[in-house]
Amino acid sequence: MNWMDLLRMSSSNLRRRKLRTFLTVLGVVIGTASIVVMISLGLGLQQAMYQEIEEYGGLTTVNVLGANGQSDMMYGSEDESDKESEKYVDDACLETLSQLEHVTSVEPVYTMSVMLLKGSYEGYMELMAMTPEGLEARKIELSQGSLPQKNSGQLELVYGNMTLVNFQARGTGESYWETGELPNIDLTKDSLFLILDQENYYASQDQLSMDITADIGGEEGEGGGTGRPAKKHVVRGCGLVAGGVDDYNANCYYVFCDLDTLKKVLKKEFTGRVIPGQPQTKNGKPMKEFCYSYAQLKVDDKDNVKTVANAIKEMGYNVETNAEMMDSVNRQMGIIQAVLGGIGAVSLFVAAIGIANTMMMSIYERTKEIGVMKVLGCSLGNIRGMFLMEAGFIGIFGGIIGNILSFLMSMAINALTANSDMIQTGGANISYIPIWLMLASIGFAMLVGIVAGYFPAKRAMKLSPLEAIRNG
Repeated sequence: MNWMDLLRMSSSNLRRRKLRTFLTVLGVVIGTASIVVMISLGLGLQQAMYQEIEEYGGLTTVNVLGANGQSDMMYGSEDESDKESEKYVDDACLETLSQLEHVTSVEPVYTMSVMLLKGSYEGYMELMAMTPEGLEARKIELSQGSLPQKNSGQLELVYGNMTLVNFQARGTGESYWETGELPNIDLTKDSLFLILDQENYYASQDQLSMDITADIGGEEGEGGGTGRPAKKHVVRGCGLVAGGVDDYNANCYYVFCDLDTLKKVLKKEFTGRVIPGQPQTKNGKPMKEFCYSYAQLKVDDKDNVKTVANAIKEMGYNVETNAEMMDSVNRQMGIIQAVLGGIGAVSLFVAAIGIANTMMMSIYERTKEIGVMKVLGCSLGNIRGMFLMEAGFIGIFGGIIGNILSFLMSMAINALTANSDMIQTGGANISYIPIWLMLASIGFAMLVGIVAGYFPAKRAMKLSPLEAIRNG
């Protein structure tokens, strides 16, 4: 008996018992769909993390920070000469880093907390200043406008797509999160006031409040601050990051500007004073060099990131790399996928019991047929192959239909969670089914079917031909 005969007999036997075959295949369908959907959730989370890491510079990015390991600079030097023993990210540091092997580019980054004022609204923002080259390398996707121009003479801002939600009504403190309404501000057209010196701004506001109280009460008030009003810089937006106010991404909360322009504005406004975030001596005097929050390096290959990071650490600086985050993510995702896959595998294990039960019932019903086949000279291998082929067909059919079902379930899950406020995946699908997972699940379902059918097939081989014909 050749394989075509076995194939024809196996398919015929399955068709003769349609209801039993359908119910057995249904168990495999549910088991396969459970495994695929469960693993797809883990893969979707992993893909979302990969996408977020790419938005933060990818695997070849190295962030170099000062010796304290924070973006704000170190304080407490005894005098100007003590600065030599501290590690700051200044222009000299940038030059040294650019000479390192495998480093393709070095870009300075300066961040500071600022205020934006418009009418009765005020907002607290994180201002990120970079060179035009650094902004280009960040790959900021804009819905309108363009990136800031270098040395344009005035501060031009690129607003993150979630900037408006950081504005609140002056006095009440209510924002978008309380009212559900955005402030009436057009970031692409309206001029806003930018406050860089928040400490002096608050001091002047307190002084104004005390003066009003003194005028009403007839007493002279006492104020604090530096004695000079905080400068309000008139700024306009030159670009807007793509996305809605509820679309989270790596650039959504930041306000970007040109670094050289900001440095000029800061040095002019804070003449003789310490610029916020800059190092100072023990006496509170500013250092001569301008120090950045951190430097962002690009390495020629991800395999060289660890070498570059170790070299920078030996220089006394602190280092952050996305490669370290990726290793941690892979370990965590591996555990999550194993747990989710194990939960789904329970359903397929139950389906395997169903296959074994179906094949055992088939043997009891076809005892006489098996005896006749043996009498006619059919080999034991053919009998075993026939039953294993039937079990394998059940696994294959169940695996294919289960993948179709899991694909539909995945589409439904992604559609339901696409606009959910509870789940933030940065635009990535929460359920992701790659081709390899579909092929692997079909193969696994077939293997489960064959394994489940092995013991019934072995029992069929052991049947005595004469006893089978007599008792069939």
